[in-house]
Amino acid sequence: MMAVLNSSSPWTKIATSSFPFQFLHQSYSYTSRILSFRRKFSVNALSQQSLPVRVRFAPSPTGNLHVGGARTALFNYLFARSKGGKFVLRIEDTDLERSTRESEEAVLRDLTWLGLDWDEGPGVGGDYGPYRQSERNSLYKEYAEKLLQSGQVYRCFCSNEELEKMKEYAKLKNLPPVYTGKWANATDKEVEEELAKGTPYTFRFRVPKGSLKISDLIRGEVSWNLDTLGDFVIMRSNGQPVYNFCVTVDDATMAISHVIRAEEHLPNTLRQALIYKALEFPMPHFAHVSLILAPDRSKLSKRHGATSVGQYREMGYLPEAMNNYLALLGWGDGTENEFFTLDKLVERFTIERVNKSGAVFDSTKLRWMNGQHLRARPSEEVSKLIGERWKTAGLLTVSEGPFVDESIEQLKDGIDLITDADKALSNLLSYPLHATLQSHEAESVIQDNLQEFCASLLAAYDSGDLVRALEEGQAGWKNWVKSFGKSLKRKGKSLFMPLRLLLTGKLHGPDIGASVVLLYQAGTTGIIAPEVGFVTIDERFKVLREINWETLSKDHAVKETASTV
Repeated sequence: MMAVLNSSSPWTKIATSSFPFQFLHQSYSYTSRILSFRRKFSVNALSQQSLPVRVRFAPSPTGNLHVGGARTALFNYLFARSKGGKFVLRIEDTDLERSTRESEEAVLRDLTWLGLDWDEGPGVGGDYGPYRQSERNSLYKEYAEKLLQSGQVYRCFCSNEELEKMKEYAKLKNLPPVYTGKWANATDKEVEEELAKGTPYTFRFRVPKGSLKISDLIRGEVSWNLDTLGDFVIMRSNGQPVYNFCVTVDDATMAISHVIRAEEHLPNTLRQALIYKALEFPMPHFAHVSLILAPDRSKLSKRHGATSVGQYREMGYLPEAMNNYLALLGWGDGTENEFFTLDKLVERFTIERVNKSGAVFDSTKLRWMNGQHLRARPSEEVSKLIGERWKTAGLLTVSEGPFVDESIEQLKDGIDLITDADKALSNLLSYPLHATLQSHEAESVIQDNLQEFCASLLAAYDSGDLVRALEEGQAGWKNWVKSFGKSLKRKGKSLFMPLRLLLTGKLHGPDIGASVVLLYQAGTTGIIAPEVGFVTIDERFKVLREINWETLSKDHAVKETASTV
């Protein structure tokens, strides 16, 4: 039999035509229904055949979007897109004290940045709205009244003091802290007397005896013993609905076919499944995803570093890298491949391959993956991103041009995050010659007649040969180096190591030829911001002329003696 809802409600869309599933249902008279509901039974989540796939992501706007929430949203999105279904966004803002519109906007902004566009929800609309729980109160009250009339919910007039005493007594007797059912069997007269006095009351759900089990798409069969649950509240005394009641009504009236959420919601499934049956709602498929763990295998939290999507966006991460990495936290396509675009994830994703064990968040792996996606982008996109970054950071006075393009091509293998580009360019432009000459690593280069090598290099500069070669770009540099090496009878490391040291001030770095050409261009085009303190090629040769080789040799002799001792 189909679940039939009040058609007068504008957002109630469940009808025989839109919900072609079979649902276990028994017809009771008012009295016999209560008695039968209390008997021992076992209920199973029911199979849904040929049902249009509709999934939802339902964040609470009480803070930023956690990476765990983003992964849940991603799995819902991938499942919906892979099945040709709908991805619904619902804002669960029943926590009026903590929920803010600013947090909601931040969540929507992060989801949009990730590219997880929703088919229905805030800003989009749809046939099943409103999509904020705070705007659906009349619907919750309607179904609470329905349960009250059927006898599956009753009014409870217990005060907070009475409830606290029940907990204390249960603790003293080592019993489960459940409601004792004081008002479960109250007479109509007793209820009317309390109503007449204006005594506040809650709506409590009658929990049947027996057990309940569901078939979870990730965890397999999950069962509960109902004896330890106790009659639970679905409507507070202030008229506000309780979370589990809202979620059940929302999922049912929004025709949600699959509930994919974090495993911490698994205990909520017990109460929700009971409400589904009581209201004769079809049961959706459940899939509870494992938690994201920190390296110490505790639950990932702020003490482990950045945990929100917004933080990673500000740190320079790309949305495609975040999606790729989050998808691999608990899922894989069965191959060795780890690089996926969002479209490829949609193509390969299946809920059956989601693991039920916790996945460890590895920030080093995420950084590496971001670098892979950055380098996979078209070169013009990368140049635009990094060029704008360099100008914004105050390193360059321009954001585009040959110098920008050639620098990025030279440095990109060392850039995993957009923000890494600042350090990479600063390192290329720096000239820490004196510090490098004082290092132990430079001793072997210095002892290889570096003073004579430097004199020959100065002569090549003074003659204009080196400058003319650099004006011709890398081709000119290669011809000059070949000739310069022959004149000194040097090649390989004995030629390029002293060249790198004297011209760049470093012993390691990207290709020496490309680096020196870029340094020459940087000095002649004037695009380096004054604040950077860039040392041009001409200024570097002035520094080389002032090196006191005798003092330098003595310093290294003293270091060598101290090292031996």
